[in-house]
Amino acid sequence: MPAPSFRATVAALATGQILVWAALYYGYSSFVLPMMRDLGWSKATLMGAFTLGLATWGAATYAVGSLIDRGHGRRVLTGGALLAGLGLLGWSQVSEPWMLYAVWALLGATMAMTLYEPAFAILTLREPERYRDGITALTLVGGFASTLSFPACEWLIAGLGWRMALVVIAVVVLVVVVPLHAWALQGPAIVAGPKKPADERADATLHEALRHPTFWLLTLAFTLYAFASAALWAHVMPAFESKGWSSAQALSVLVWIGPAQVLGRVVFVAALRRVPLRAVGLFVLLGMPAALVLFAVATSLPLLLAFALLFGLANGLVTLVRGGLVPEYFGRTQIGRIGGAMSSMGLMARAAAPLAAAAMLLALSGYRDVMLAMAALGLAAAVAFWLARPPG
Repeated sequence: MPAPSFRATVAALATGQILVWAALYYGYSSFVLPMMRDLGWSKATLMGAFTLGLATWGAATYAVGSLIDRGHGRRVLTGGALLAGLGLLGWSQVSEPWMLYAVWALLGATMAMTLYEPAFAILTLREPERYRDGITALTLVGGFASTLSFPACEWLIAGLGWRMALVVIAVVVLVVVVPLHAWALQGPAIVAGPKKPADERADATLHEALRHPTFWLLTLAFTLYAFASAALWAHVMPAFESKGWSSAQALSVLVWIGPAQVLGRVVFVAALRRVPLRAVGLFVLLGMPAALVLFAVATSLPLLLAFALLFGLANGLVTLVRGGLVPEYFGRTQIGRIGGAMSSMGLMARAAAPLAAAAMLLALSGYRDVMLAMAALGLAAAVAFWLARPPG
């Protein structure tokens, strides 16, 4: 059977991305309150499991990138989806905290194997002339993951209970995503070729990248961004509840984040392709703290919709900026290793965010102050990004 075309490959991977992001990342917040009511566990216990998953994601990212650099991308994405489906089935059966933590250690590894970064690296290796188009397409479709996840999870939980809701989600991953990944990445294993003389300055090794201040400044910027963003996503439903809003009212705001993410990416593709990624990145890194300030102080629907629009625009573009700047600044020969090293540090910070935000609630007066603190971190991220000059 001939390998799928570039467009077919991207379409299949994009479908997988929207489903695994909805299932593994965005969905967790929807299960926090039902699990608290059913199992009697504390919010800190539940956030600790998600934190462990995010930490495992970060710890596994470099190893996953190294496997992709060596030509094992198909096995990574397909195996990751298979393990994700099995992990979701295991989650549906937990009855003790240690069981939830064990499941989320596994699910964290599957996040490293399936969410954005491995797909970006595989496309960069397979399509050196068109990888940006592929990455943009993946993020355009993936931007609807939160729009799909929140209402789908709420509907499934309301109708089936949280355990059966997880079973349904697991079946979707096993029946749809696993075969899509296996089909889309047929063909010979592909690794980046040796550097050409003209590319000598662009293609850095991981060791060379680690010695350059730009690597560390970009890592700091995306780490702080990831921390603040993860704190919001993990606590967004309880934060709305603290404002006196019901789940249905919260969803009326949150469903707009996905379309706003896609809107930002469409504008980038249609009108801003000639704008340097660094300029787009600065908008992203400034937009996120502004959105968090809006969320912290807003109590009315118009202001919260403004938050959703601004946060969605920034969140939609950050993946394009990160996915494009790494090969642009450091080349593609070791894209998996360099991107994995950068992402792993950010993901470790993201892992700490849910539990750290829960701890901050004990020291501060409520979610308003927590979100303002996250906004301050976002502003620091923008400064670090601005200082990260392209390598010479």
